[in-house]
Amino acid sequence: MGLAEHNRFNMQKKNLICFAQSLVFLPVVTMSVIFGGIHNTEIFQNVLVRKQNIEASRTLALNQAMDVKAETLKMQAQAIDAYFAERDMPLKGLGTKMAIEAQNNEIDWRLLPAIAVRESTGGKNTCGKVKHNPFGWGSCKIGFDSLEEVIETVAKNLGGNNLNTAKHYDNKTIKQILRAYNPPYVVLHYAEQVMAIMNAIGEEDITQDTPTSSSDLSVQKG
Repeated sequence: MGLAEHNRFNMQKKNLICFAQSLVFLPVVTMSVIFGGIHNTEIFQNVLVRKQNIEASRTLALNQAMDVKAETLKMQAQAIDAYFAERDMPLKGLGTKMAIEAQNNEIDWRLLPAIAVRESTGGKNTCGKVKHNPFGWGSCKIGFDSLEEVIETVAKNLGGNNLNTAKHYDNKTIKQILRAYNPPYVVLHYAEQVMAIMNAIGEEDITQDTPTSSSDLSVQKG
């Protein structure tokens, strides 16, 4: 065998060895990529599942809070209407509207009906010269297109959400609100009278175990 042929033989031998080694290395790399991909996929799936569980928990908590809020609103409305119905007051049926507006304006749910009872005996003795004003709002000089409108207006003001009257009602206690609504120099015990009616309507934190009060009160027109 000549030198040239010998060199070609050695080169072919080396190439064959390298090729054989590559066949062994390739599956190892391939399997590493495959198994690495599976591992990464499992991690991604676990993260996704945890995220979905967190979102589901939040949604459940939100739904439960909304259910409690709706149930509380329903009970407040029923207590208001029950008070009006027991005394044959014309404002019966407006309990839901009063409860909703109280909630929207963050005031005690019993405040609107109690004022209406004190001012007009629950709609029996409304302002004579104007329409739809059982609250005596504006010293009985302001009329409204509907009872729903006057409820919205009074609730907005008492909640401090009217810039023109906020200085009288915003960030005030119930007694302070009532003394601004009808000062003691006009009606001496007005605030205390309204608060007594509120207590007769129901408890502030009404629950399913809270009985509706059926006690009567002597109410005078303001």
